Amino acid sequence: MDVRAFTILEVMLAAIVMAFAITTSITVLQRGFAAIDAARNLVIAGQIMQSEIEKMRVSPWSSTVTVTGIIDYTNTSPAITVDPVFTANAHIGNRFTLTRTMADPKAGLRQITLTVTWRNYDGRTDSRSYTTYYAQYGLYDFFSS
Repeated sequence: MDVRAFTILEVMLAAIVMAFAITTSITVLQRGFAAIDAARNLVIAGQIMQSEIEKMRVSPWSSTVTVTGIIDYTNTSPAITVDPVFTANAHIGNRFTLTRTMADPKAGLRQITLTVTWRNYDGRTDSRSYTTYYAQYGLYDFFSS
């Protein structure tokens, strides 16, 4: 009777290949979760900035009102309170901060830059900015004679 089996070297080689496959798949999963988290945070940051821009857009030119009150049109502004619609969500909470910078490049025109900063699930800080122009006689203003 001829009995054949794997040698110890063949078993060790198969175990090494299996360990390598499992290790690389775990690394790929971690990268995938990081990409999903980054995409989710970018969407939330964009929504926060768009919400703030819309609040300013529908306010009068002379006294643009936000959640923190009337804007003093200096070049920099401290952190703005993120709208409670976002902070009420337990996943978002207070992870996101919003800051605003304003400049008046010419009369009747304001350059507004909003920056949202947050921490990813792995502790890294990330941020995105949104710059727009806000005109005194914008889309919904009119002149009458």
